[in-house]
Amino acid sequence: MATFTLPKNSKINGNGTVHKAEGAARVKRFRIYRWNPDDGQNPRYDTFEIDLDNCGPMVLDALFKIKNEIDPTLTFRRSCREGICGSCAMNMNGKNGLACTTAIEDLPGEVRITPLPHMQVIKDLVPDFTNFYAQYASIRPWLQTVSTTPSGKERLQSPEQREKLDGLYECILCACCSTACPSYWWNSDKFLGPAILLQAYRWLADSRDEMTGERLDELEDPFRLYRCHTIMNCANVCPKGLSPARAIAEIKKLQAERQA
Repeated sequence: MATFTLPKNSKINGNGTVHKAEGAARVKRFRIYRWNPDDGQNPRYDTFEIDLDNCGPMVLDALFKIKNEIDPTLTFRRSCREGICGSCAMNMNGKNGLACTTAIEDLPGEVRITPLPHMQVIKDLVPDFTNFYAQYASIRPWLQTVSTTPSGKERLQSPEQREKLDGLYECILCACCSTACPSYWWNSDKFLGPAILLQAYRWLADSRDEMTGERLDELEDPFRLYRCHTIMNCANVCPKGLSPARAIAEIKKLQAERQA
């Protein structure tokens, strides 16, 4: 039987603090992962009781309340608060999602919040996206052409051609899907993962792009593409309702058609 051990100083200890909401009528408990690389301590869970009568409806509202009124050292990413930027992606009660679009009332019982799985942690709820963004850059996520157009002219698409990008361009690169994928957990150094492969297909499906063959050549690899086993965790957690697994299947279909 294989034995797995956690790296030094990564095992969560039981020395977290509890912050009570004295006198509150409607209390919700948030158990939040905390880790500071500068203090040399192991990770811990701190528990915060929040008065729901004095808090906004979303998980991000609760995090703001904790940071502004209880513990200013709590660290997390956030920006748009509208489900567009993907900054506040985290794991809430075991499922990846955006804190700004996840309603507190939809999370039963005590809410446990941790960083996105599998990624290295920078501090508290902030994961390191270095590898994720490097993989995104590797697919060259921009329009590539070899032909020229008259000066000042656009590359046009028909409505039917444009519709092929629906379900692809909406990806906000929050990494909820990739960090929910077991294949990505084990092979993230080689497997591009659901988010990046969905982005790769977005350019393969674009009628204006003229580098289809070169893009497929770069994806033709036992690991970069074919580690997807259609587990479907990606579609289950995507906050935009997209299906990276379907995009990956379309890439595999394109590869098969080339070899037929």
